[in-house]
Amino acid sequence: MKSCQIILTFLFFSVSLAAQNVEWKAANFKDKKDEFKAAMIKMEAADLIRDKANEDVVMLRDPKKQYKQALVAYLELQKLNPNSAVLNMKIGNCYLNTNEKYKAEEFIEKASKLNAEVSPMLYFYLAQVNQLNYEWAAAIKSYTKFEESIKSKLAEHYKKITGKYKKECKSGKKLHGEPVKAWIDNVKALNSPQDDYSPCLSADGQLLMFTSIRDNGHPKNELGEFDSDIYRSTKVKRKWSQAKNVGIPLSTPNDETASSLAYDGQRLLMFKEENGNMDIYESTLDGILWSEPIRKLSKVPNTEHNETFATYEPQDIKVYYIYDGMKRGDKEIFITGLMVYTVADYNKWGKGQSLGQPVTTRYNEGSVYVHPDGRTMYFSSQGHNSMGGYDIFYSRKNDLEQWTKPVNLGYPINTPYDDLFYAATANGKYAYIASNRIGGEGGLDIYKVTYWGSPKQMMVGSEDFLLASVAEPILDVHIEESVEVDKMSLTVFKGKIIDAISREPLKANLEIVDNKTAKQFSKMNSNSATGKFLMSLPSGKNYGIAVSKEGYLFHSENFDIPAKSDYNLVEKTIELKNIAIGSKIALRNVFFDVGKSNMNPLSNPELARLVNLLNDVPRLKIELSGHTDNTGSEELNLKLSGARAQVVVDHLIREGIGKDRLVAKGYGSSKPVDTNNTKDGRQNNRRTEFEIIAN
Repeated sequence: MKSCQIILTFLFFSVSLAAQNVEWKAANFKDKKDEFKAAMIKMEAADLIRDKANEDVVMLRDPKKQYKQALVAYLELQKLNPNSAVLNMKIGNCYLNTNEKYKAEEFIEKASKLNAEVSPMLYFYLAQVNQLNYEWAAAIKSYTKFEESIKSKLAEHYKKITGKYKKECKSGKKLHGEPVKAWIDNVKALNSPQDDYSPCLSADGQLLMFTSIRDNGHPKNELGEFDSDIYRSTKVKRKWSQAKNVGIPLSTPNDETASSLAYDGQRLLMFKEENGNMDIYESTLDGILWSEPIRKLSKVPNTEHNETFATYEPQDIKVYYIYDGMKRGDKEIFITGLMVYTVADYNKWGKGQSLGQPVTTRYNEGSVYVHPDGRTMYFSSQGHNSMGGYDIFYSRKNDLEQWTKPVNLGYPINTPYDDLFYAATANGKYAYIASNRIGGEGGLDIYKVTYWGSPKQMMVGSEDFLLASVAEPILDVHIEESVEVDKMSLTVFKGKIIDAISREPLKANLEIVDNKTAKQFSKMNSNSATGKFLMSLPSGKNYGIAVSKEGYLFHSENFDIPAKSDYNLVEKTIELKNIAIGSKIALRNVFFDVGKSNMNPLSNPELARLVNLLNDVPRLKIELSGHTDNTGSEELNLKLSGARAQVVVDHLIREGIGKDRLVAKGYGSSKPVDTNNTKDGRQNNRRTEFEIIAN
């Protein structure tokens, strides 16, 4: 054993002697004069780029691709002189500011072995390597040593940034020592040796789109990289399918970046360069084909600077995005909103405004995502209590509709590397991020976050009393597996719309109304190829949902979601009926006072849709029928149900519908659609219906 140690020591000593620092002097390259002369020209050009990049970092500006540009030249020079301390240091410096940070350690350590006094900057780079390796005390020590030794024009600015990095080490030590309950897994089916980033997830977690610079068959750029294209993957038996390029019109020979999927997975926000700057575009899924991307925002929020990484929110009347103002602390989260919410004026967006304190920092924000609950925002930032690089934070809206102080998601979700692009399922149990941490496939990779812990129960059941039809209700309760996550207060309503007779999928309109205000909350279409739809409904509201298609009877739902209720999933197939004699539908959003025939004004949106149907099909004649449960005497029930039916008829007549097209009739409790032995069953039986009696 002792002899082995002697041999190893001798070998290490021999290697150390062989690896001596070779300075960039003509005398060291007598046999390669021309190569040396060309190398000096290339070195000078690369140094100018790297110096500018370092200045940008110190001055809190985004260095863009400058480090990569310098790195291409330095790696070429490395072939001529691999044992230059200064060149190894420069290569390490560049790698520390790319998505391959983990490659820096090799070059920084080699520079230190070749000449530990090559430059005071070496302490700075050693500290960064220490920080990436979770060596917090060593990193702080090296940062301090650097501060004591640096003497340059940028010294004071460097001291400001090292002060920030030392704070990151203190935050990192605390966060690393108190890991959150989550598993982080590299999603190998999605990743490549190149950068894979910006995961965009549908609310049900079944579709994921992302961006990659992997080999796409296009010519490489000056950095040896392919242009960025958009890829997609779907869940097959709980596993992601192999990622596929979505192709034209989303992916072209130019750079395109996916930004955010609408919660139903049928619209995609993306950004690409146009006339020298980045703008936000939107594409819509029509059947199985994505449309040509068009500008999402009008000229007002679009500026001569860059607008990138936008996100939807549940009502789709606001867009959050990253604004790159090309100034100090340039990348901020901005918000713009629709000034007019009509089809004709759909593109009238207001001027973008910074989200401001407490979210915005003097450092860069890298991505933003609004959860389907409408009250939780996830974003990446170099500021706040980051562990280093970009960390992911969340902020919640308080009762005053203000964003609260951001909270770091913690280790192992965050690391000293760059952690970005949070996208979560509606229930909050799973999320996807991108990170350039060590151990991945290469560069930025997509990782799955799985939260775990104590059981999580729902507060709201989803028994299918919401169906506005005479069909027997279906118990449809989904309880998620054991997970300890922050409560996501929303209901996800998903399913598909089909023809009741042919069973073929239908492209139908879905309109969501806030019943309290009678104002439209949101709208969407089901997919024309599959009939599928998905919507997220934040808690604290009573929603009326109308499904309509020309030539079919409309369908309505009512969701009353108490404030602060837990995540709830309702999944069903909606059958739309052709306008044929005998077709009937329950008006679930027509409300009466208990035991009376006084109609609540909340009924107006529902009846307005019925008026539209009668106006659209002038030949229709309908019977309005009132129904009760079996509580009380049948005589009173008949009288009450008839009175309620007549109130609806009178309302329709006031809206201009001819009285000869309307018949009112009360059936009392004689035609139940559910049991009268339960509260929910009796609720189902208390209804107003209409039936087509002539067409």
